[in-house]
Amino acid sequence: MSDANEPARTVEPGGGATGAGAADGPAAETGSAAADAPPQAAAEANDPAGTPDSADAGPVRRVRVVLVDDHRMFRTGVQAEIGQTERTGVEVVGEAADVDQAVSVITATRPEVVLLDVHLPGGGGVEVLRRCAPLMADAEQPVRFLALSVSDAAEDVIGVIRGGARGYVTKTITGTDLVNSVFRVQDGDAVFSPRLAGFVLDAFASTDAPPVDEDLDRLTQREREVLRLIARGYAYKEIAKQLFISVKTVESHVSAVLRKLQLSNRHELTRWATARRLV
Repeated sequence: MSDANEPARTVEPGGGATGAGAADGPAAETGSAAADAPPQAAAEANDPAGTPDSADAGPVRRVRVVLVDDHRMFRTGVQAEIGQTERTGVEVVGEAADVDQAVSVITATRPEVVLLDVHLPGGGGVEVLRRCAPLMADAEQPVRFLALSVSDAAEDVIGVIRGGARGYVTKTITGTDLVNSVFRVQDGDAVFSPRLAGFVLDAFASTDAPPVDEDLDRLTQREREVLRLIARGYAYKEIAKQLFISVKTVESHVSAVLRKLQLSNRHELTRWATARRLV
């Protein structure tokens, strides 16, 4: 259920800037110096893996992140999966559910990375990118964006990349891979789910703008999501679960899509979507 009207939340750093395993002193020496050390120190010096609370484990790397998604349950799940700072190095410093909230909390917290949903109330992820362009261009402390969306549509991927996002991954990504992607984006790398990288290469290899599909342009972003899932054979209950909406809402979207495209049933809809390579 969407919670776009809830206030934006800024998460105050909870003393996580230095973890229990962070080092205050130099790393353990190796070689002859280690051989002359007391037995306990020598044992730690010869342990390449170290221990979580060893003073010899180097400083834990950190990245400050803002979560932007209009589904509270999804934000809560991401927070639980990657936001355990001592384990992952990811510190979630704010959340937002729509465009205005996102711009406000990003401006206030200045995170290194923003995990950005593509479809948001108030104009979508592209609008967030447009309004945060000065923060992305800041040479001293750039804010970088990684799109995290249920959609794997080419136009969504290309739209946010043209808007300035450094990458695009889908919500099927694992927690470990998401953490790795966040750190790569912090470093300035471009990160994509494998299938989506091809969309970007194809789009930027061509100097011609993609043709406008007037029929598809009649549909809202949510209707396009439902359209693609229907065309892929998903049942209404499966679509509702994946998009975090009710079955009744799915039915309403399907009815709207059929009406706007002047189609009679989901079989015609599937043929229509397949002919346009939307599945």
